[in-house]
Formats: sequence, structure tokens, C-alpha cells
Amino acid sequence: MLHKFFEEGDWFAAKAHGYGAGLPIAWQGWVLLFAYAGAMIGIGLLIPGGGYAGLVFGLTGMALASVAFTLIVRRRTKGGWKWRP
Repeated sequence: MLHKFFEEGDWFAAKAHGYGAGLPIAWQGWVLLFAYAGAMIGIGLLIPGGGYAGLVFGLTGMALASVAFTLIVRRRTKGGWKWRP
């Protein structure tokens, strides 16, 4: 089943107006979106109990997850990311 996740194709629709991606159009996009949301919630729950070091590691983890998510979404958006008036 994992090989289906790496098949070529678009996972997200382009926004009708503006720049970026809209909602997922394939199950892989929904899985990625929910995994990202779960990662943000999980990291957020770890931050309060870790003190300053926990805050730094938590924010770093959130930043890295956000960059990875954005790169994947950008690569898998139908029509690419461009300005649409």
C-alpha cells in the first residue's frame, strides 16, 4: 500500500484566486494534511512541559515540519503555484 503513496499525480488543487494550494483532491493529500495537523498538535502538547529547551525544540520541530509540508504540497499541486487574480 505504501507504493500507492508515491505514485505520480496531483494531490492538491490550485487556489482559484491568489497564490498557493487549496484543498486536497486525492487521498494522499488528505493523509498528508492530517499527518501534518497531528504533528503540529503532538509537538504543541510537548512544548509546555519542557521549559526553555522544550520550547526551542518544539518550535524548531514545527518549523521543520512546516517547511517539509510546504515543499511537498508545492510539488504536488495541480497547475503549480502561481498568482491567480
